[in-house]
Amino acid sequence: MADNPREFISPVPHISFVYGSEQVDFLKARHASMVAHHFFKDMEYTTDPAIIERWAPLLVEGRRSFPIAATKMDGGTDVNFGAISRKLLTWLSRQDGCAVATSHRVMDLKNAGSGWNVRIKNLYTGEYRLSRPRFVFVGAGGGSLHLLQKSGIPESKGVGGFPIGGQWLVCEKREIIEKHRAKVYGQALDAAPTMAVPHLDTRILDGKTTLLFGPFATWTMKFLHKKGSWTDLPFSVRTDNLSTLVKIGARNIPLVRYLIQQGTQSMADRMEVLNLFYPKARAEDWKLMDAGIRVQTMKKTDGEAGIVHYGTEVVTNSDRTLSALLGASPGASVAVDIALDVIKLCLPHLLSTGDGEARLKAMSPAYDENMIVPENAGRFRELQRETNKTLQLI
Repeated sequence: MADNPREFISPVPHISFVYGSEQVDFLKARHASMVAHHFFKDMEYTTDPAIIERWAPLLVEGRRSFPIAATKMDGGTDVNFGAISRKLLTWLSRQDGCAVATSHRVMDLKNAGSGWNVRIKNLYTGEYRLSRPRFVFVGAGGGSLHLLQKSGIPESKGVGGFPIGGQWLVCEKREIIEKHRAKVYGQALDAAPTMAVPHLDTRILDGKTTLLFGPFATWTMKFLHKKGSWTDLPFSVRTDNLSTLVKIGARNIPLVRYLIQQGTQSMADRMEVLNLFYPKARAEDWKLMDAGIRVQTMKKTDGEAGIVHYGTEVVTNSDRTLSALLGASPGASVAVDIALDVIKLCLPHLLSTGDGEARLKAMSPAYDENMIVPENAGRFRELQRETNKTLQLI
């Protein structure tokens, strides 16, 4: 797809950072457990401020609160998934029997017996057309819930969603950015959900290197960041999912309190959190930027248990003609695994021939191998080296 992978990927070490005796003890125990596995055998751990300063100087500059500790894994990356997506779509549009339609929105889908009737709107011209696919995959991010509900499949009953907006503090000051070349993750604060673990990251936005800190949650009723509507949440509430939403809300008061606090905080409040990572950070060097929206999916079983799950899952109908991707953050980290699961479950004929299996093996060499087990440690290292070489990370 690209002669130069550096167009969309660059090497950035991943660091976990903690402060205070309790968190330092936790990180030490976490490191001891993780380094025992071959995935993480190269992970470094230190409580030495001088070493942490070499890894990420901003964490130590002006710091007066100790003890601190950090772990570091080299081989991490900063990836522009938007650029990768555009390259994939361009490549797909050139393949025989494949068409790509951007700037279109699916307005409705109905079961047609042997497939689906999908009503699509061209967002540029306003024209509608009807498509009749035999299989539909709904991967519309926050828009997936509405489409799943419109499908009418029994598996959609009782499923609801709650949107949480996001914001980041962004620094574009060159002398600060040049001191930090890493993704630094901390521990979740207070009642914050796991998806809101604060991190200070090197990020490339529109070809420009920046620093991002966050995320911070915001109130919203929209399911989509740019094309969403304030009616998205109300219109998603049905008689079959109302009790689920009410039960989960009533049993997760600390989370509700956290979201209220996040939605009402000031710039000074946000800077106070940033100063835990970067003590010398000044408000005038940072600006607040809106990010995406996560639609937290909730099912009947979640309501009965009163549990909020932050994972990602795929809902598939009984005849395996429709699959919908739902979850708090159905992003690139799980995309390949989800695609493989959907192919195996709904489109097994694609792997039923030697040619199909060989093509998949070429694209994903480890798809039929368990890289977790110790006996495959050597194979894991081999594939890791090949991947790093292909992506020009070494």
